[in-house]
Amino acid sequence: MPKIKSRRGIQKRIKISKKGKVLIKRSGKSHLLTTKSRKRKRRLRSPNTLEGASAKEFKKLLPYD
Repeated sequence: MPKIKSRRGIQKRIKISKKGKVLIKRSGKSHLLTTKSRKRKRRLRSPNTLEGASAKEFKKLLPYD
C-alpha cells in the first residue's frame, strides 16, 4: 500500500495538538493593527480550536498527524 499524501495547504495552516485538537491561527492579525486595542491583539495571538464536523474534516486531510 502506498502512503497517502497529506494536503500541503492544510498542513501549513493548522496543527494537531497532542490531545488531538485542531489548532488554527486566528484571523485579523495581519494588517490595520493600529486601530485595534492591545488587549484585542494579545488575544489574537492564541490559536483558535476547531470542534465538531469541521475538525473531523481537517483531520481526514492530514492522515499522519
